[in-house]
Amino acid sequence: MKYGYVKIGAGVPEIKVADPQFNVEQIEKLVLKAQTQGVEILVTPELGITGYTCQDLFFQQTLMEEAEVALMKLMDFTRSMDMIIVVGMPVACKGGLLDCAVVLQKGKIMGIVAKTFLANSRECCEKRWFSSIQDIKDVKVWLCGELVEIRQHQLFNTPSCTFAVEIGNDLHAPKAPSTDLSLMGAEIILNLAADTALAGKDEYIKNMVCTQSARCMAGYVYAGAGFGESSTDLVFGGQAMVCENGNILAEDLPFAMEAQLVTTEIDTEYVRNERRKNNSFADVAKSTPSANCLHIDTDMMVSQHLDLTRTYSPHPFTPSTKEALDKRMEEIFNIQTLGLAKRLKHTGCKKVVIGISGGLDSTLALLVAVGTYDRMGLDRKGIVGITMPGFGTTDRTYTNAISLMKQLGITLREVSIKDACLQHFKDISHNPANHDVTYENSQARERTQILMDIANQENAMVVGTGDLSELALGWATYNGDHMSMYSVNGSVPKTIVRLVVAWYAEVQKSSATKEILKDIIATPISPELVPAHDNGEIKQKTEDLVGPYELHDFFLYHVLRHGFRPGKIYMLARYAFSESSYDDETIKKWLTIFYRRFFNQQFKRSCLPDGPKVGTCSLSPRGDWSMPSDASSASWLKECENL
Repeated sequence: MKYGYVKIGAGVPEIKVADPQFNVEQIEKLVLKAQTQGVEILVTPELGITGYTCQDLFFQQTLMEEAEVALMKLMDFTRSMDMIIVVGMPVACKGGLLDCAVVLQKGKIMGIVAKTFLANSRECCEKRWFSSIQDIKDVKVWLCGELVEIRQHQLFNTPSCTFAVEIGNDLHAPKAPSTDLSLMGAEIILNLAADTALAGKDEYIKNMVCTQSARCMAGYVYAGAGFGESSTDLVFGGQAMVCENGNILAEDLPFAMEAQLVTTEIDTEYVRNERRKNNSFADVAKSTPSANCLHIDTDMMVSQHLDLTRTYSPHPFTPSTKEALDKRMEEIFNIQTLGLAKRLKHTGCKKVVIGISGGLDSTLALLVAVGTYDRMGLDRKGIVGITMPGFGTTDRTYTNAISLMKQLGITLREVSIKDACLQHFKDISHNPANHDVTYENSQARERTQILMDIANQENAMVVGTGDLSELALGWATYNGDHMSMYSVNGSVPKTIVRLVVAWYAEVQKSSATKEILKDIIATPISPELVPAHDNGEIKQKTEDLVGPYELHDFFLYHVLRHGFRPGKIYMLARYAFSESSYDDETIKKWLTIFYRRFFNQQFKRSCLPDGPKVGTCSLSPRGDWSMPSDASSASWLKECENL
């Protein structure tokens, strides 16, 4: 599949204990269903051909022979299919039995993987019937007329990915086989399982699968035995799920009485990129012995056209639930306040200076300063808020700035920049009627000069207000609002700035403060550097000039977090924003502008003030993002043009 996606299926068929023919017929039904959905790799439960709960019937030759006959039937059924199908069955070996996963493709046995760590406590007595592959070591077995080698460590290489298999209780071992297999190169782990259903166990297994996929930086597919296995004292819930690096992509309904099939796509490009960036993974991989690992090449999986079924949020920085959102916003705010508190404590500074425009960014910076002073037990009067009306300042933003500072009880100062800018225009022979970049940036630099000089007066530090989205686009005046002594919003994207302010408004006891914050949130984003309309409304709207921030934040997340190419980000944006008003041309337009500005404005990011890192994405030149200022954007822009 394009862009590194592999279509995965985790199937839970109906079964009858000790009836291989019936069980294979049910597996075949799942195979057909999976085929219609474009599944490339299908995983079924542990010992699914015979049933997991056969107990001493495993010693019956009749059952063993029927299982082999049933497997041959399945092989014949799948002879014309490219799909890789993994099924569980007992396999005789050196006078004993192995609990195995058999990997099939095009009617052939590609490999057999045996269970390593047998469950042998409480209701599980696997050692009564099976041997561990650790005890037998490397062997060859005859199955369905084919001589197949079995080793403890096996990797299956496809043109799309490398996968490996572990079985049931292997996952619960202190060191699961999947750990070493991932370090050896497995990008997807398949687990054929048969865990009994107990109160609370489904959450336990879910956490285990998620954690292991995160530790292995891999996709993890879990297919657990279902209702048909329930017998005597035991019930099986049929838990199936697909995880990717700690995140559940898809899962089935628990305790279903009918067959279930969970399908989704694992992104191997994402997995590979995460591993490349993680030095610890690479270091441990180097020290993991792999000489005795069996590599098995499978045939090409002819995938269907790319039709994503997994979910991609149009707002990747934002948690999906209200509870998680509130928790995240509080966490971000606490990180910001703690960072500023440390800087104040270290420098011995008792005062800060902040430019307050009545916009989102300066509002959040002010709220962070207030939160910091409250936590440190300092007088809020030590926060010097300065509003600096200019040629584009509107009554709405001016009033909100003044009102908010009064409500919060900080020191308020007002310094108009109009006369100073007019004198500056005169000094440099610039026509003030020409509202070009010089006109705009002169105002931004004048404001920064005022802040810096008043900070000197007050023995204070200037707290910066610029956010991550502005840094990504270079939407800042160099040596203007680009600079401060400590930047509290530098790693907070614009979409999150709005949400943190909204969260703060919600938890406010003061209704007046709450109303001011709500109006600030509703105000169009603008630097207010050109005169307003005749009716007093904001004329210069940032998102009309550089594009919607929700789109740019989506682009930024996938560029920084995943390193995806423009074509893939474009595809994901179309998919994620399919229900929005953005058509393909609009997405392409702003994506192109994003890459052009992202590359051209790197020089601004090469010299940024300190500031707290609040999330996984940051553009700090001191570790998070190292990029040459003169890097060419030609390859990225060419791909954008050809979308």
